[in-house]
Amino acid sequence: MPAPRSPLTRPDGSPIRALVVDDEVNLGELLRMAMSNEGWDARAATNGRDALELMRGFGPDLLVLDVMMPGLDGIELLTRIRAAGDDLPVLFLTARDAVEDRIAGIAAGGDDYVTKPFNLEEVILRLRGMARRHVAAAVAADTLLRVGDLALDEDAYEVTRGGSEIKLTAKEFELLRYLMQNTRRVVSKAQILDAVWGYDFGGDSGVVEIYISYLRRKIDAGRDPLIHTVRGVGYTIKAS
Repeated sequence: MPAPRSPLTRPDGSPIRALVVDDEVNLGELLRMAMSNEGWDARAATNGRDALELMRGFGPDLLVLDVMMPGLDGIELLTRIRAAGDDLPVLFLTARDAVEDRIAGIAAGGDDYVTKPFNLEEVILRLRGMARRHVAAAVAADTLLRVGDLALDEDAYEVTRGGSEIKLTAKEFELLRYLMQNTRRVVSKAQILDAVWGYDFGGDSGVVEIYISYLRRKIDAGRDPLIHTVRGVGYTIKAS
C-alpha cells in the first residue's frame, strides 16, 4: 500500500482552493470530489461565466479548465483571467488532442494540458505539483506578516497596528519578526536567543524578558494583548 500523501495547504494553513470548470456535470463533480479527498476546498462550475462570478468571492489557488464549453469557452475565460493579472496555475482538460489546441491553451496562459479520457490519479498528481509550486511562490513573495491587526513588512522594515505605525529598534524588530513567524507557537528563551541574538551570545538570558517588555509597551499598551507568557515554557504571539 502506498504511503499516504502529506496534505498541502496555503501559507496561512488553510486548505488549498481549487475550481474545476467543465460543462460535463458528472466529470466536474468527479474531479471536485477527488480534490476534496486531498483536503482541498474544491468547487465546480459548468460554464465560463459562472466560473468568473465564483472566482470573485472564492479566490482559487488553481483552476482545472475545460476548453470546449458553450458561450465563454476555456481559452477565452483564461484570457480574461490573465488580462486581470491573476497568475493562478491552470490545467486544461479537453477531448481534443491536436497540437494546435495544445499550443492555443499554453499561449492563453495555461500551465498544463490533459486530454480526455484521462487517468484521475495522474491529474491529481499534476495538480498537487502545480499547487505546491504556487504555494512556494506565494511564500517567497509574501514579505508581510500579520497577527490580528498587527502587521510587519519585512521589505519596508515597518510595523503597524490598527494602521498606526510603531517605531522599533533593530533588535525589537528581529524579535517581533521571530515571534510572528511562529504565530501561536510557544517559543522558549533559548530558542529566541538562538534565533535573534545568535548562538555566540554570551550575555544574560534575562535580555529576552527585557526586550519582551519593550515590545509589550509598544505593541500591546492600551490594546488587547497579542504577546503572551506561558509560565515555565516561553512566549507566544496570537490574536485573542
